[in-house]
Amino acid sequence: MRELDLERYRARYGLTAVVMSNLAIVGVTIFGVWQLHGDKAVTVGVLTAAFTAVSSTTTAYLGIKAVSNTAKAMAHRESPPRE
Repeated sequence: MRELDLERYRARYGLTAVVMSNLAIVGVTIFGVWQLHGDKAVTVGVLTAAFTAVSSTTTAYLGIKAVSNTAKAMAHRESPPRE
C-alpha cells in the first residue's frame, strides 16, 4: 500500500469516526430532550453539554489533523532526496 493511499484511509476513517460520534451525541441528546417532557432548565443544560461535546470532538480532530499535516510537511522538506 502506498503512503498516499494510507493517508487517504486515515483521513477518511478519522473523519467518519468524528461524524459518527457526533451523530451519536445528537441522537442521545434528542432522546434525552424528548424524555424531559419540556423541562426548560434541564433541556438547556442537556443541549449545552451536547454542543460542548460535539464542538470539542470536532475541534480535537481538526487540530490533531492540522498538526499531523504540518509535521509531515516539515519532515518531507528536511529529509534528503531519495536516489
